[in-house]
Amino acid sequence: MLFLLSPAKALDYDTPPHTATHTKPLFTRQSAQLIDVLKTKSPQQISTLMKLSDALSGLNAARYEAWSAKFTSKNSKQAVLAFNGDVYGGLDAKTLSESQLGWAQEHVCILSGLYGVLRPLDWMQPYRLEMGTSLATDHGKNLYQFWGSQIADYLDERAALDASPVIVNLASEEYFKAVDRKALKARVVTCVFEEYTGDKYKIIGFLAKRARGLMVRYAVEKKVGSVKKLEGFNVEGYRFDAAASESDRLVFRRKKL
Repeated sequence: MLFLLSPAKALDYDTPPHTATHTKPLFTRQSAQLIDVLKTKSPQQISTLMKLSDALSGLNAARYEAWSAKFTSKNSKQAVLAFNGDVYGGLDAKTLSESQLGWAQEHVCILSGLYGVLRPLDWMQPYRLEMGTSLATDHGKNLYQFWGSQIADYLDERAALDASPVIVNLASEEYFKAVDRKALKARVVTCVFEEYTGDKYKIIGFLAKRARGLMVRYAVEKKVGSVKKLEGFNVEGYRFDAAASESDRLVFRRKKL
């Protein structure tokens, strides 16, 4: 069973990692191709392309310029420890043990506009490149066309190690669109997190993001290996709602924060 997450815009390269264990990203050749394209862009062009402030576009132009095909402890950090958004607050990877990080390495994949797919312990250099960015390359007009079926092919290869391949989608719509569903052979199960507001349940963005991270944390701690065991998720007030769910769409709800 594989768990898919989106990356985060916020990064933490100030806090030292609590583990030295690391791996190298798998799609560095493709990343280098994208960096070569990004290096041709001025800060003003990056600002327009990504809808960033002048300060952020300047920061990321400098990141592209500094990016190196050689990953080291000085220019890189393990992806799951470097990302710092709502999802990663829920996951709280900095408090996972070495053995728990090892389990995550085998069962969690982080989708990325620049890196394609990152394993939790893959060294990652700082960047900003959202999957929905319309960055034209020799492979097409956007990143979806650049990555094509590469991500789906890799996920199938990883999932095929299980007798009943299952991919648990905890990524955003923007990022999961990068997985070519026509090429993907594994079963996909999506988890949905809803809050009771007023008189109905609905998805609230930042809370749903945190819940995705909490779900991965739960899976790591319990070493979840089946869809049925996912239904036991009961963290921070969430409970599985069988009536609102379908076989490949699991709905978790809570009434109060």
